Amino acid sequence: MFSLPDGFRAVVIGANGGIGRAVCERLQSESKLGELIELSRSHDGFDLLNEASIAEHARSISGKPVHLLICATGILTCADTPPEKALRHLAPDVMIAQFQTNAIGPALVAKHFLPLLDRRSRSIVAFLSARVGSISDNRLGGWISYRASKAALNQIVRTASIELTRTHPISVVVAIHPGTVRTELSKPYSGNHLTVSADEAAANILSTLDDLDSSRTGCFVAYNGSEIPW
Repeated sequence: MFSLPDGFRAVVIGANGGIGRAVCERLQSESKLGELIELSRSHDGFDLLNEASIAEHARSISGKPVHLLICATGILTCADTPPEKALRHLAPDVMIAQFQTNAIGPALVAKHFLPLLDRRSRSIVAFLSARVGSISDNRLGGWISYRASKAALNQIVRTASIELTRTHPISVVVAIHPGTVRTELSKPYSGNHLTVSADEAAANILSTLDDLDSSRTGCFVAYNGSEIPW
C-alpha cells in the first residue's frame, strides 16, 4: 500500500517496455491510485530523443500535480551492436546513441516533468539505472558506452535532486537498479546472474520507492533498497 496521498497521480515513461509495462500493471491494482498516465513511443508518440515531444507531453498533463514519476527507459544494445568487451571495440556512433537514450533523454524528462510534481505532499521520482553504472564498483571493465551513460544518468539524478529539494523539500528523486530482469534484451548477457521476472522487478521497485523518504533523495539504490556506491 503506497504511503502517497489518496488519489495520487502517477506517470510512467517507457510504459510499453518490459519493466515499464509491469510497473503500470502493478500500479493499476493500487487502491489509492487516482490516475495513471502511460507514455511511450508506440502508445502516444512520446519521443525520448526529441525535446519538443517531451515538452509537449509534459504540457498536456500539467493541469494537476504528479506524485509518482518513473522513467523506465534505456537501451543496452544499439543497432544490434553488443556492449563493448574492450576499448578497441569502441564506436563513437554507438556511444552517442547510448548517451542520447540513457542520459540525455532522462535529463530532458527531468527538465520538463519535475516541475509538475506536487509541492505540498510527498512525491517520488525514479530513473532506471544499472549497477554497472557505479564507478567504484567496476572491477571487470568492458561495456564502456553503457557504463558511462548510466554513470552520467546517476550524476544527472543527483544534481536534479539537489535542485528540486529547494522547491519540493519532501520530494524523493533516485536512480534505481532493477536487478537483472528476464527480458529478450538482457537474455544474452544474463550469464550466471540471478534473474527476476519483470513483474517481480516492478514489485521490488515500487516497494523500495515507497520505503524512501526525503533523507534518501539523490541516492543510487538497488531494487531491495540497499545503497549502491557511486
